[in-house]
Formats: sequence, structure tokens, C-alpha cells
Amino acid sequence: MTNTYRTIEGTFQGAPFNMVGDGFRVSNYFPSGNPFEQRISPFLLLDYNSPYVFPPSNVSRGVGAHPHRGFETVSIAYEGHVEHHDNQGNHGIIGPGDVQWMTAGSGLLHKEYHEKEFSKRGGTFHFIQLWVNLPRANKMHAPKYQELLKKDMGKVELPDNGGSVRIIAGDYNGVRGPAETFVPIHLFDISFKANGKAQFELPSSFNTAALVLRGNAKINETTEAKEGNFVLFGNTSGEILIEGQTDDTLVLVLSGEPINEPVYQHGPFVMNSREEVIEAFKDFQAGKMGNSNF
Repeated sequence: MTNTYRTIEGTFQGAPFNMVGDGFRVSNYFPSGNPFEQRISPFLLLDYNSPYVFPPSNVSRGVGAHPHRGFETVSIAYEGHVEHHDNQGNHGIIGPGDVQWMTAGSGLLHKEYHEKEFSKRGGTFHFIQLWVNLPRANKMHAPKYQELLKKDMGKVELPDNGGSVRIIAGDYNGVRGPAETFVPIHLFDISFKANGKAQFELPSSFNTAALVLRGNAKINETTEAKEGNFVLFGNTSGEILIEGQTDDTLVLVLSGEPINEPVYQHGPFVMNSREEVIEAFKDFQAGKMGNSNF
């Protein structure tokens, strides 16, 4: 009996690398790299800092205080350490295997930068930031912060000692991740040993993609995906089969229920209309999102 695999819509690259602040050297996969628009809802943005060596510095590189409203930021650390502060009193440091999930909601200011000791010694930095949209009903939710540490992640070992799956949100084969989300989301990464296989099925209505962070993978027995490839699946029923081609293959899978509402984004604000974004700028300028002295 042959397997029915989910269709693959295409394989994409991100935009050329650029600096965000002075601490994040990223390739933007969407929206600027690829105009996916609602095809990747509820995800709004994916910035990928592939492994990059930062020299030692006595000044922490990063991004200074800036506002957000209407969505969530999800920061995933693979190598290096990132420190976060916001003006709601949240503070955290994430290192390899940790995730920071910040709900901007009605509005806040935050800053992210290389943790002091990591800055001093320098080293390889490997990091992802996702923006996740919020439904209209939750855009003005009170801001909140989830620090999801490596030890708290869901974990599934692959058959035949083929590697392991780390679940951040949603579930993989019945094992759940720790993140609390406003819309159903599956977010996990898979560390493969050579010839390891991960087979799973996600709802056909969920927008689903995979990003090869390291090594090479074969998807659905036919598609070769190299390091840096972003594979977008069609909204069809069927299983997904990912095979690691090397001992150090690492693949991030993101899948979520689309939010079928208008999206209006300008700078750090993502709302449903231009008028709501103008209001967000006015609220920020009036100090309603708090001040930057934190």
C-alpha cells in the first residue's frame, strides 16, 4: 500500500542577509523574502539568523527598546544567549534549546540583545524569530510573556534511533509542547541522525511549512531540501515524511490554523485596518504603551 503524502507547493529561499540592530544577522523568509500573505497565516514573519560568529564585545549587541501591538514574537535560540527586557516587568535569558514567547497584545516596549557573558566571549549565534498574528478578538489582550526552557519541551524519540522531535507548541504524535497559544499552532523541530525518519500528519486546513536549519533532508520521498530551504506544503490531506540525509540534519516545522481576517501591518504594529495602526502609533506616542526607561 502506497502512502498518500501532502502536496508540496514549493521550495523557497529567504531574502539576502541583513542586520537587525547590530546583533541579529538575518535572512527574512517572509514577508519580504516571499510574499506568502495569507498562505502562511497565522505566521506573519520569519527572520532566520543562521550560524554566525560574533567577535567578543564589551557592549551587548542587539535591538533597543521598541513597541509592538497586535501579535506575538517567538524567539528560538539554538546557539548563543539572548536577553530580553520589556516594560511590563518581564526579563529572561534564553540559551540553546530555549524559547521566549511574548504576547505584545494591546502594546508594550521590549528590547532584545546578546546576554552579557556571551557578548564578552563571543561565539556562534544561531537564532530564529517568528511573528505570530493574533485574531481580532485577542489583539488588545493584556501583554504576557512565556519563558519556555529546554527542560520543559515535549520530546519524542524517532524510530530506529533516528533522532528526536522537540515540541514547542501543539503536539507531535500525542506529546504536547508547553506554549500557550491563541490559535491552534504546531511548532517543533526535528534533530535527525543519518537516515532517521519522522512521519506525521497535520490538519489539511492548517498552513504548514518546514525550514531546513542544518544539513539536508528528503521530504515525502521526492523533494530534496538543502540547508536554508523553506518548504511550503499545500492545503491537502496526507502525511508528511521527512528523512534526515546527514547525522546533523535539523528541521523546523511550523503549522497553524489560518486567521481569516484582514491584516494591516506598518512597522511594529499588526492590526486589521489602517485606522487601527494609526491609533496604535498615537497610543505609543502618547505613552499609553509605557515608556522606554526599563
